[in-house]
Amino acid sequence: VFHVHLRNFGDTDEIFFRDFLRANADIAERYEALKLELCKRYEFDRDAYTAAKSEFVLKFTRIAKENSK
Repeated sequence: VFHVHLRNFGDTDEIFFRDFLRANADIAERYEALKLELCKRYEFDRDAYTAAKSEFVLKFTRIAKENSK
């Protein structure tokens, strides 16, 4: 099984989020718990699963980008 992410050139949000999770174990654990909860709730609805975690991802991506300045 493969999971491929395609991005526009220069779109680095996913890298900021990944690096932030690596540096903040407590936030990574919260993200894990959220994903586990949502995968049960939206087992057959990938779009709803993605939408439900978007607020969390966007919040911590923004924080990661602000902290990198």
